[in-house]
Amino acid sequence: MVSYHNDNGILEVRHRHEVIRIQAWGADSVRVRAAQHRIPAESAGALAETPPPGTGGDADVHITTDETRASLTTGRLRVDVDFDTAASYPEPLITFRTSGGSGESGGSELLAESREHFWMPGARVFAGNRSGAYEIHQQFAAYDGERLFGLGQRTHGKLNLKGLALDLVQRNGEVSIPFVLSDRGYGLLWNSPAVGRVEFAENATRWQAGQAREIDYWLTASPDPADILARYADATGHAPELPAWASGFWQSKLRYRTQEELLTVAREYRRRSLPLSVIVADFFHWSAMGDYRFDESEWPDPDAMVAELRQMGVELMVSIWPTVSPLSENYGEFYDRGLLVGADQGVEFQQVIADKGMGTPMPVAFYDPTNPRARDYVWSLVKKNYLARGIRVFWLDASEPELNPANPANLSLYAGPGAEVAGIYPRENARLFADGMATAGEEQTVLLSRSAWAGSARFGAAVWSGDIPATWDALRRQVRAGLSIAISGIPWWTTDIGGFHGGDPGDPAYQELIVRWFQYGAFCPLFRLHGDRNPRVPTGHTMTGGPNEVWSYGAAAYERIVAVLRLRERLRPYLHEQMRVAARDGVPPMRPLWVDFPQDQDAWRTEDEFLLGPDLLIAPVLEPGARVRDVYLPEGRTWVAAGTGDRHDGGTIVAVPLSLDRIPVFVSEGAEVLDVVR
Repeated sequence: MVSYHNDNGILEVRHRHEVIRIQAWGADSVRVRAAQHRIPAESAGALAETPPPGTGGDADVHITTDETRASLTTGRLRVDVDFDTAASYPEPLITFRTSGGSGESGGSELLAESREHFWMPGARVFAGNRSGAYEIHQQFAAYDGERLFGLGQRTHGKLNLKGLALDLVQRNGEVSIPFVLSDRGYGLLWNSPAVGRVEFAENATRWQAGQAREIDYWLTASPDPADILARYADATGHAPELPAWASGFWQSKLRYRTQEELLTVAREYRRRSLPLSVIVADFFHWSAMGDYRFDESEWPDPDAMVAELRQMGVELMVSIWPTVSPLSENYGEFYDRGLLVGADQGVEFQQVIADKGMGTPMPVAFYDPTNPRARDYVWSLVKKNYLARGIRVFWLDASEPELNPANPANLSLYAGPGAEVAGIYPRENARLFADGMATAGEEQTVLLSRSAWAGSARFGAAVWSGDIPATWDALRRQVRAGLSIAISGIPWWTTDIGGFHGGDPGDPAYQELIVRWFQYGAFCPLFRLHGDRNPRVPTGHTMTGGPNEVWSYGAAAYERIVAVLRLRERLRPYLHEQMRVAARDGVPPMRPLWVDFPQDQDAWRTEDEFLLGPDLLIAPVLEPGARVRDVYLPEGRTWVAAGTGDRHDGGTIVAVPLSLDRIPVFVSEGAEVLDVVR
């Protein structure tokens, strides 16, 4: 039989070898942990050891039990645990409801466990491997018509995740953040960084981890998506406010090879009186991977370079890879002190690249940011060679980490086996730099990272969408990708404007694409140009990429791009207002329409538009040669077309004539930002 116990406001359920603990964890929220024999003492997940401040005490948490049923109620959420003695193989089953009543008929069902089979296995499966870890399944019921959003950043080109099966693993362009928001009124964080999979099928929703010690997830309930996002930020950590310089234009190409080449570009922006906030010294600026310093033969006076840029009002961002070459002057220190990622099988190298000093591509290792001693050592090098020169913006590239072969289960990390904890690598990598800046007495900066996990935002991690093609299809997918990761808790996001892989600056067809991408990018939280333009060469330290400055795309495109740069400058005060809201309330500045209009069913179905703050609706142009664009305007407001001043009722679709000079932008009637985007 099952046993229920009220352990100081935590509902504990025991059945045979399994123990389940259900605990209030923030407003209208609970954390559920289940394991064999005992709950592990440590967790590598995103939740702190104790609930967020303000979590209800005994007076706000109500637990009732009898022989076959128990309930925990906290705020608007009720969790029922039922034990059906008539079942062929009974086990405790959990149902989450709104707290509007009592008994089976009280409150609306939000989410319920479902068995994988009527006999066995049940809703929670633990398949042991004799190491104390298990293959784990957690199955819930599926609901017809349910819409599900989030789960990080993906390349599948969809916003609604219903019907998809998705790997829970970090890859270039595939950022795994296991948080999902449902239009049924709940949000769920799968609080496990293990390599796994989730299936949002028609017959069931199932989360799976290939190797883990427990089932651990957090659930919050509210009919208001903004409330769900706020509770999620409370549980995993709020992003800081965006630094003032970071909202401007960021210039980058595949690689500026020398100090003089980079300065020449920055000087040209100044000569043309074009706004510029950040310019990038990308990969291979170093002497060797793992040295974490400039190659003096190509960058002879970094101090003078930084000083000149700072005089122009430009920040220098440097690319920092977590890779360590066996030819690095620091490799012995990394290796002997155990600061590198280990391997369960084979030598401790996880990538192959043609770094400096290599006549051919050779294996390189990764440092282990889950190891506090590794974080301290890497930061000591960064502080001495970059921060001491006035460099305070860091690009954390390849931080999934980018493995070759792509087998994270073979990693051996300080935090645990790769199969169990690999998902947190990018978060701990951002933590390395955030903690280092704090220790140095510096303000938080932007850490441009190619990957993230739940809780990364609190360390100032910004994400871009990885190495994407320079195609219209890729641009269409960016809209959904950016909205998905915003819902997943990352308010700072951007793309490589124009795509990364390819693009011919002299091709009129590509010039149209990059203009449209700029027009979209101006309304993204971060505004950044990057790419490996034609002519392209194989990856290695000699590569540089084709021209990728705003004047590289012909006179007509240049005129339109400059207009976008000016628009972005005017937009920055409004954007910072939204960033302050994001830091305070956890609501991202760029978001789907339904965050602000949850009662509008058409808003839930709209995937190719977005809001920037409460007053701007953006409809990117996503097709070549388009002459008209249908735009859905959410109900409940009057909307003003920024280009014409025409007023339109909400709840309608407007056919907007297009020109190459702008994309459709609508403004809430009466909002002051209309004067900015006219």
